[in-house]
Amino acid sequence: MTTIKKHETRINVFNVQKYNLYDGPGIRTIVFFKGCPMRCKWCANPEGLEFGTNIMHKETLCKPYNACAKTCPLGSVCFKFANEEAPILYDYADKEHPIDVTRYQKKRPSKADIEGCPEGALTIAGGSKTISELMDIIHEDDAFYEMSGGGVTLSGGECLAQGEGALALLKACKQDGLNTAVETAGYVPNKVVMKVAEYTDLFLFDLKHMDSKKHNEWTGVGNERILTNLKWLLDAGYNVKIRMPMLKGINDSEEEIRAIIDFLLPYKDSSNFKGIDLLPYHKLGVNKYKQLGLEYQIKGDPSLSQFDLDRIESYILASDLLVNVVKH
Repeated sequence: MTTIKKHETRINVFNVQKYNLYDGPGIRTIVFFKGCPMRCKWCANPEGLEFGTNIMHKETLCKPYNACAKTCPLGSVCFKFANEEAPILYDYADKEHPIDVTRYQKKRPSKADIEGCPEGALTIAGGSKTISELMDIIHEDDAFYEMSGGGVTLSGGECLAQGEGALALLKACKQDGLNTAVETAGYVPNKVVMKVAEYTDLFLFDLKHMDSKKHNEWTGVGNERILTNLKWLLDAGYNVKIRMPMLKGINDSEEEIRAIIDFLLPYKDSSNFKGIDLLPYHKLGVNKYKQLGLEYQIKGDPSLSQFDLDRIESYILASDLLVNVVKH
């Protein structure tokens, strides 16, 4: 049983994923931090955007009866079937005016209200955990880390947006001899990056667009701070692997790829530059937007063909930079 120390650092997380094979070397446990200062339109983890908790509604689990409304103290956890295929969340006291999950969330239902859903259609995304609680979960897989050379990766959301929490967790991991990785988009104060770098074996650094104006269009922020932090890490000798989400018509132009190559070329022979991962667009997070009552911002399908991915990979390889296409 975990003993929680007085005043121990707490972190708001929305998932702890075990047996991950993609986000760092070996078999890893991924701690997903809540909260992100960016708003990438293709984000696959929208439940990690807000720093507080969110309610998620899986309407496919709803049944056409009012048992939920009868048990909820707020009288609002009832799903009316407008037709057989489309259940709608509505206020039980006002059946003529359907409401959505975001309006329900504003009523501030308790954890018991949400967990009281008889069909399990409502869930809470996010919760506070202490460093000790997280370390207990992490150490459950010590045998896998030792066997594979794996460890722990901090992700999100943006894990460095909870800077003190990230630092405390990284320190605890290193104290226990665990390999550490930080997946970040880099849009945090440089002092945060400097603090965590000492306890990080590998940075998985997202590079989304080199043009700051376009970066702002697609992520909600410019890229000046991001590039400053990336350059600092590379210049200071910390291990960095670049990760590039690839979306057709957004960041796949020859001009864009050339700009990234030019930025990274000075580091091609540096032992701490660990190459580039190209991450093809996927739709794994699309359904979660609906569950959160949010609109997915990407219209159409910006997936790149295998031909285009091969073209970009070859273009980067021609500059003697290490590159790999990573498909989940």
